[in-house]
Amino acid sequence: MLNYDIIVIGGGPAGLAAAIEAKRNGIENILVIERDRELGGILQQCIHNGFGLHVFKEELTGPEYAERFIDQLHEMGITYKLDTMVLDITESKVISAVNTTDGLMEIQAQVIILAMGCRERTRGAINIPGSRVAGIFTAGTAQRFVNMEGYMVGKNVVILGSGDIGLIMARRMTLEGAKVQAVVELMPYSGGLTRNIVQCLEDFNIPLLLSHTVTNIKGKDRVEEITIAKVDENRRPIKGTEEIYKCDTLLLSVGLIPENELSKSAGIVLDNITGGPVVNESMETSVEGIFACGNVVHVHDLVDWVTEESRRAGKNAARYVKKELKNINEPLVTKAEKGIRYIVPHQIRVENIDSKLDLYMRVDNIYHNAKIVVKSGETVIKQVKKPHLAPGEMESVTLLQKDLINLENRELTVELLEGGEQ
Repeated sequence: MLNYDIIVIGGGPAGLAAAIEAKRNGIENILVIERDRELGGILQQCIHNGFGLHVFKEELTGPEYAERFIDQLHEMGITYKLDTMVLDITESKVISAVNTTDGLMEIQAQVIILAMGCRERTRGAINIPGSRVAGIFTAGTAQRFVNMEGYMVGKNVVILGSGDIGLIMARRMTLEGAKVQAVVELMPYSGGLTRNIVQCLEDFNIPLLLSHTVTNIKGKDRVEEITIAKVDENRRPIKGTEEIYKCDTLLLSVGLIPENELSKSAGIVLDNITGGPVVNESMETSVEGIFACGNVVHVHDLVDWVTEESRRAGKNAARYVKKELKNINEPLVTKAEKGIRYIVPHQIRVENIDSKLDLYMRVDNIYHNAKIVVKSGETVIKQVKKPHLAPGEMESVTLLQKDLINLENRELTVELLEGGEQ
């Protein structure tokens, strides 16, 4: 059986950043396992710019951003296996994996870092009625076909869902010569970043239909037409509002799901809201010695945030190997209150924070002139004024270690106060 101090599952932006940071913190025996043919993960098909503004202070494309970390991985001599599928993880941190070179392998790890990313919801997940015909793709699949494989997926397109990939593909398909008739969104607000709504839709005069959905798909061999209808406040289609759109392609950008089948096999506790593991301040899961980072924990909107979170996981995984992580006091438990959907991390062992800790969260609606308030009981730890908040944009609040020491109430609540509320 092979043995490694740290095994990172996933060679995308999260896995690469975590592995590099672990090596920087003194761990030599590291293995990265990636199931695709190349390192870099989803970034390799994201050929648009907008990456790296926070981490590198410059604007890069997805492949350029990935290449910076791949180069560092090579320079540091970190071992990796490509085209390798992890089949199972046990609670004792034994990994079963397979590839065409080594066959079936069993590898013992002292620490595992989960960085498997996320996958897209499909048509089956949202139950659109109608014909089962060709021409229906998830936005990410279409992105790979167009950007990496060199195939044009359609000429006359409607996009359901206004997540960032859907918005970016609206622009990409237009630039490739397709007609994008509309982006259709079930919710009364967009699920993507404001900059993508402006740059990908408004700049190309592509309409965004909020509070609408696709109610039917028709076609013989390929999509020929779809029906779009308005929805009420309960998100049910309103009869009499149906419109027929003639098209040959429907792209779905209807949400991402953290890829956690391996987490379940290891017995890791998952959060019902994020779909990812429950983690503490060190990005350690409920199973001691198994860490998680990036989109496998919660879906990020910027890869820069993935990198920062993954560096924290890599650094603390190294500290775990060196037996430097402490578990002295009862941890603080974070709890999402009014206006906040979830918080990461879920638990905080204050003694392991260097000097400060970022809480990441998403709001449940669009808000203007509001405050994010962090409290311990009735004691306000921090409040941050925000002129605009939206579910499509992740928020963060930085807490200082000194403000968290010796709190009697072990529950840390985060809530949103609007306008005149105090």
